[in-house]
Amino acid sequence: MDYIEQAMNRAEKSNCKTDTNFFQALKEVLVSIRPLMDAHPEYKTHNIIERIIAPNRAIHFKIEWLDDNNGVQVNNGYRIQFNNALGPYKGGVRFHPSVNPDILKFLAFEQIFKNAITGLHIGGAKGGADFDPKRKSDKEIMKFCQAFMTAFYNSIGADIDILGGDIGVGAREVGYLFGQYKQLTNSYDSIITSKPLALGGSLGRTEATGYGLVYFTQTLLEDKGETLKGKICVISGSGNVAIHAIEKLYDTGAIPVTCSDSKGTIHDKNGIDLALLKKIKLERRASLEYYATERKSAVYMKKDAYTDDSSHVWDIPCYAAFPCATQNELCEVGVKALLANDVKVVAEGANMPSTPEAIELLQQHKVLFAPAKAANAGGVAVSVLEMSQNNSLHYLPFDVIDNRLKEIMGRIYKDIKEVCETHDMELDLLAGANILGFQRVADAMIMQGV
Repeated sequence: MDYIEQAMNRAEKSNCKTDTNFFQALKEVLVSIRPLMDAHPEYKTHNIIERIIAPNRAIHFKIEWLDDNNGVQVNNGYRIQFNNALGPYKGGVRFHPSVNPDILKFLAFEQIFKNAITGLHIGGAKGGADFDPKRKSDKEIMKFCQAFMTAFYNSIGADIDILGGDIGVGAREVGYLFGQYKQLTNSYDSIITSKPLALGGSLGRTEATGYGLVYFTQTLLEDKGETLKGKICVISGSGNVAIHAIEKLYDTGAIPVTCSDSKGTIHDKNGIDLALLKKIKLERRASLEYYATERKSAVYMKKDAYTDDSSHVWDIPCYAAFPCATQNELCEVGVKALLANDVKVVAEGANMPSTPEAIELLQQHKVLFAPAKAANAGGVAVSVLEMSQNNSLHYLPFDVIDNRLKEIMGRIYKDIKEVCETHDMELDLLAGANILGFQRVADAMIMQGV
């Protein structure tokens, strides 16, 4: 049994049996870095793997708050501060009923390497609560955010741990969290990104993950002599990432024809009406079923009519597919549907949206695959630009931020490609991203000693 297998076995024994998402992410990284471990025996000497797969801190705290009826509500809050070898912890906060230690441990572990491959000096973390913002009043959301921040504000700081938005945490929630931190500490520290512009947010941050996803895909295709212009694209999700991916796809001349939410899928053969989608999801915060009632060219398909996959998105013939909803949404069944329709590229906008079986099938059929830790790194990249602007009090125009984002995503692709060439691999962007991120963190850990 080699060093990597021994480390995985010990990780399984020291973690909960239910940590399935974390073990999936762990296995994906460790299996793919074998060429790196063979070339760098010092990583074994310094026991880097066992040190890097255990979080530095895992915080679990209670959140007590009053609803509109003055009823006392209790939720669980978490923050996984996984690794800060490259800089202060950085990662989003998620409010969703599915939030648990396994989900956050997986997200924080992935965040380490995603942040590392940007070339920016930030570590990896993730947090959240099992709170459901749906059907809550604005006052209830404010009270919850204030209680969440009160419960653990002394564990974060501008040079310690910087939060960000994620599922269920948009500009409104970020504003409440930031306001409570300021109230508790009497400081205006940059402890959270994705802030509203009036509170020091950055232009382009809202669009960054979706735009960055398309920029990365464009760079990949251009390197292969291809383009997205005139190509049919399918997108899952209808949140921030999906909406802005659709927006940027239109800018490239592509034709995005789907989006989805927890209840079903929209297929609009004429192309998604972006203005209508924004009105329904960003203004009304309503279900996509209303899209079909206002747009007669669209077909709405309920999710419960499907069996083995997250939605009908993958059944639609396309050139490129962009899973932008949630983890493990694209499984083997969905990939088989995409392959039957001759898909050429799959680029991940969500965190770990494809199952291991789905990825293996895509690679077997030589489909270009852009993994999340590279393709959706645009959000955290612009978050660091926001932090820099806060510190300097010099705010940049949108076009400057957008150009910086495009440059960063292009550099990420080129750095990963160089890793693949160094280790005599084909263009395996998943393995290349894992090796690049792992090496940068490992080298920093060795420099800092034990």
